[in-house]
Amino acid sequence: MVGMGTEPVSRAKGRVHLRRPDGSPVRVLVVDDEPTLSELLAMALRYEGWDVRSATDGTAAVREAREFRPDAVVLDIMLPDIDGLEVLHRMRSEAPDLPVLFLTAKDAVEDRVAGLTAGGDDYVTKPFSLEEVVARLRGLMRRASRATQQTDAMLVVGDLTLDEDSHEVRRGGAEIQLTATEFELLRYLMRNPRRVLSKVQILDRVWSYDFGGQANIVELYISYLRKKIDAGRKPMIHTLRGAGYVLKPAT
Repeated sequence: MVGMGTEPVSRAKGRVHLRRPDGSPVRVLVVDDEPTLSELLAMALRYEGWDVRSATDGTAAVREAREFRPDAVVLDIMLPDIDGLEVLHRMRSEAPDLPVLFLTAKDAVEDRVAGLTAGGDDYVTKPFSLEEVVARLRGLMRRASRATQQTDAMLVVGDLTLDEDSHEVRRGGAEIQLTATEFELLRYLMRNPRRVLSKVQILDRVWSYDFGGQANIVELYISYLRKKIDAGRKPMIHTLRGAGYVLKPAT
């Protein structure tokens, strides 16, 4: 994302409106080649008071992202020219922290995994409710906003360090590259060392929602963190079956 945090600054009809720091509406880019679906999404997001633009193919999406500089993107994986994964790659080359919510086919598990592995922050499966998309986007933008705040804090657990100011993560002195969502998840774990955190707690704190059927996204991101944090080293992230996850110094 290009230098834009979000914050709730106004209420209308009981709804909290997210705004850019300059007071303007947050910007969302919707990318889907189904005109009816795209228009429904755009209408729902405009109802939130957000500034919305749409694109129907990958090439147009990359161009719109460059000109519009959105605060979040709703991105269909299946597009007529270049697929959503390549679109994500091109967008992130210019805006590394841009939050992206993938739209995937209901049965395409491999698409969901590929999207998250490629750096997508979240996903919804078709068919979906508009309310769910709005809730997911709110969560993504709030996480991105928290990630850009200056805290001057260094979290340390064993040989693992996380700088909340520079966003640098290191283990044993070796730098580890994380996506925005992986960073937020690790930060939550490191702020609660040796404490068992349930999937529900993690969903509520990191993803800012609790859709019961989506607890598997926690498992996916825990597995991604393990590959980056624990690979080739003594493990720090542990699973307590039926209870949750705990991060503690390697022994």
